[in-house]
Amino acid sequence: MSQPSLVQLDARRRPAPPALVVVAHGSRDPRALATVRTLLDRVRDRRPGLPVHLGHIELNEPLLTDTLAGLDARGTTDAVLVPLLLARGYHVKRDIPEMAAAARVRTRVAAPLGPHPLLVDTLHTRLLEAGWPPATTPDDRRTSAVVLAAAGSRDPDSATDTRRTADLLAKRLGVPVVPAYASTATPTVDTALRTLAARGRHRVAIASYFTAPGRFASECAAKAPWIASAPLGTHPAMADLLLHRYDGALAAGGTISAA
Repeated sequence: MSQPSLVQLDARRRPAPPALVVVAHGSRDPRALATVRTLLDRVRDRRPGLPVHLGHIELNEPLLTDTLAGLDARGTTDAVLVPLLLARGYHVKRDIPEMAAAARVRTRVAAPLGPHPLLVDTLHTRLLEAGWPPATTPDDRRTSAVVLAAAGSRDPDSATDTRRTADLLAKRLGVPVVPAYASTATPTVDTALRTLAARGRHRVAIASYFTAPGRFASECAAKAPWIASAPLGTHPAMADLLLHRYDGALAAGGTISAA
């Protein structure tokens, strides 16, 4: 009688890992969807064998609800939802958990990406690519600053998270980093630039704190008096951070009951 292969036995001992569902906001700008899909390919390259899927809160397909329904139809029982969002806010606290709770698949919802040192690594790289000097003199530091341009939210926890990222980036660069917002929250990018200019900071860069290209990122970059960095995009650290949040959610446990 033939013996089962070791591969077969190993496959029986190792159940498939919970699916990773990256939850993007969605955008009318087609560059955003292309960027997110490329980022997911980077995640797959880093973790072969991990099922990686995409779901959107709005504006783009697939919607998160459809992604979760598709997983259930294929027999997937467990998933970890990782928000491709940079701070706490309504989407992280309400929209994603409510969509998850309505699904038949058992889910865990991970923390948003920010704040985290890997985001600062990405922001720093993007600023260097835009022309920020690798080394700065004392005179440079006295006249330079950065505006961390983010989307904005009415949730105070979102502003707290963005300020923490700004503080981490300021420590990395050795210059003031002021968070500012494209909508909803204050200060605006224009206000932040005027405040810095009044303080003698005339060489000011805009650091784009957006996951992908879009209207807000373009509008903020256009206000830059000096240089503006590209959005975070497909930087390798972003893929590492998505997997870090996935692993953290698994380690922490905490399951949302299936519908």
